Amino acid sequence: MFVKSGEEMEKLYEKAKEGGYAFVASNVAEPNIMIGLVEGSERKNSDLVLQLSRSACEFAGNGDAVAGLEAMGKYIEEIAGNKEVGIFLNMDHLKDPDFIREAVETGLPSSVMIDASEESFEDNIEKSKKVVDICKDKDVLVEAELGRIKGTEDDVSSMESYYTKPEEAVDFVERTGCDLLAISIGTQHGVSKGTDLDLRMDIVEKVDRKLKESDLERPLVVHGSSGLTHEQMRKLSRKGVCKFNKDTRYQYEYARTAVEFYLEHEESILPPGKSGVSSEPFNEDGWSPNKDHFDPRVVSRKVRERVSEVIEELNKVTGSQGKSLYI
Repeated sequence: MFVKSGEEMEKLYEKAKEGGYAFVASNVAEPNIMIGLVEGSERKNSDLVLQLSRSACEFAGNGDAVAGLEAMGKYIEEIAGNKEVGIFLNMDHLKDPDFIREAVETGLPSSVMIDASEESFEDNIEKSKKVVDICKDKDVLVEAELGRIKGTEDDVSSMESYYTKPEEAVDFVERTGCDLLAISIGTQHGVSKGTDLDLRMDIVEKVDRKLKESDLERPLVVHGSSGLTHEQMRKLSRKGVCKFNKDTRYQYEYARTAVEFYLEHEESILPPGKSGVSSEPFNEDGWSPNKDHFDPRVVSRKVRERVSEVIEELNKVTGSQGKSLYI
């Protein structure tokens, strides 16, 4: 089922924090990734957090972000309609309050993420608080970010990173009223390997402890988690992280699946000794392509299968499998 309620999403994270497990919040670049994520999560009886960035919405709407959000939201709703697990939508890495307001008004997201992490501490608080005010009567949770993640993901880019200062977390959460806090512990957006990261798990423990001591406990979020090892994710889940953001991994699996398939069937698709657009692709000196291999639905099914296998594995790693609120 498509759950469009921040209150329900809050229960999702509360249960995860109490149980020491987490959810993989999965970005959707296009529909086949979304369908694979839904199918894999259903098989593991895990609720699912899907994410759309503004650029993903613009892509779906051919330049119109609101139209793209509404199209993808309705698509998710139809695909999720006969599923027993809960499927939620978070709007990821948004910066423009006007677009956030428009996104909230569609009634589709359960949560939005305001990314003002590149601003000064005070400006970050001001901008994050403004989004909390936009959402406070709309049953929509707000995720804010304290600290900066290095790398590029969608339209979010930073050449440098800095770790979240645990002593600032209490002040930030108290003054913004945010519902989730994304912290910087050394992960990177884009392609990285867990062994190459200067990961500071102690920051998670310190932030979580300080928030608890101030009666401001919040689910913690780690962005740029595609480069984390499974063991790192398990440890972070037990330390208070309830949400890991992943995008790059699915993009890679999409491309790899397509490359493997087309290389395997190259002779069925490419005319011998020719490249570029052909005026007569179905009458090339007795050669013709094989529709069993060039029909885009064939490789798309394989993409869905690959993505579903990935999310099944990740649900097991983070401990969310078998813990749906709705089964």
